Amino acid sequence: MPLRVAVQMDPLESINIAGDSTFAIMLGAQARGHRLFHYSVDALSYHQGRVWTMAHPVTVRREPGNHFTLGEPEVLDLGRDTDVVLMRQDPPFDLSYITATHLLERVQGETLVVNDPASVRDAPEKVWVLDYARFMPPTCVTRSVGVARKFLAEHGEIVVKPLHGNGGKAIFKIGRDGANLSSLIEVFNTAYREPHMLQKFLPEISEGDKRIVLVDGEVAGAINRFPGEGEIRSNLAVGGSAAKTELTETEREICAALAPELKTRGLLFVGIDVIGGKWLTEINVTSPTGIVAIDRFNGTDTPRMIWDAIEAKL
Repeated sequence: MPLRVAVQMDPLESINIAGDSTFAIMLGAQARGHRLFHYSVDALSYHQGRVWTMAHPVTVRREPGNHFTLGEPEVLDLGRDTDVVLMRQDPPFDLSYITATHLLERVQGETLVVNDPASVRDAPEKVWVLDYARFMPPTCVTRSVGVARKFLAEHGEIVVKPLHGNGGKAIFKIGRDGANLSSLIEVFNTAYREPHMLQKFLPEISEGDKRIVLVDGEVAGAINRFPGEGEIRSNLAVGGSAAKTELTETEREICAALAPELKTRGLLFVGIDVIGGKWLTEINVTSPTGIVAIDRFNGTDTPRMIWDAIEAKL
């Protein structure tokens, strides 16, 4: 049965269709005959007990520079006029993002929201992962220069990154001499109100940072991402490169440990990051990426898995 699918995402003209996961999911929906609507998060409204948005019907195609056509805008009651809402705008995970989850939570029960908005709100990538500390490298969350220095003394080399950052932005390595650690914490304290994440530096990053995608708790596939020259960051958005890979025994153990909770929380499309075949660093639930590269290397069809899972829930 054709579905009406509202996609909450960034402007379509700004995406790179060669690697954009949301675009691939939209193509998959369209191939099944589902009708697509596009809207931005700032178009959400609440009025008379209902959640509304101004959305454009949209047709997508894999043609660079001509990859979408918008129809005339329509006012949609997201609870009554749509079957599925895909919450796919990119972070930052800020008050705007959190407010959107509160609004979309009000249509649950009438419309399937993917991922579940309350669970997205309660599981920020670098915070919820602390529930699985047994799989993580040594980690500290703090705003304190003193605590940061103690952590550095314990572990020799560390990385410092924003607690709610994304895409590999603002990740710094601090060496054993601690040069610039105090200054960096001062800058972070000025830029961010929340604490920051410090982790032991893992030399294994040179061997890649694996992105593993899970669909309704099942492994869909993985890619290994390598840092660019002179970099410690392997994110594709900052110049990393990708390669075909297989899961290690420990990575399968991590996925098995996560799966029941992902299903319980309604986190249908999730990407986790693992370094060195054993160190879990993030659980990405807001707008996971990587499925285009995974499908290219493995000959798989992750959008098909995603829509199979969505349709099963309906």
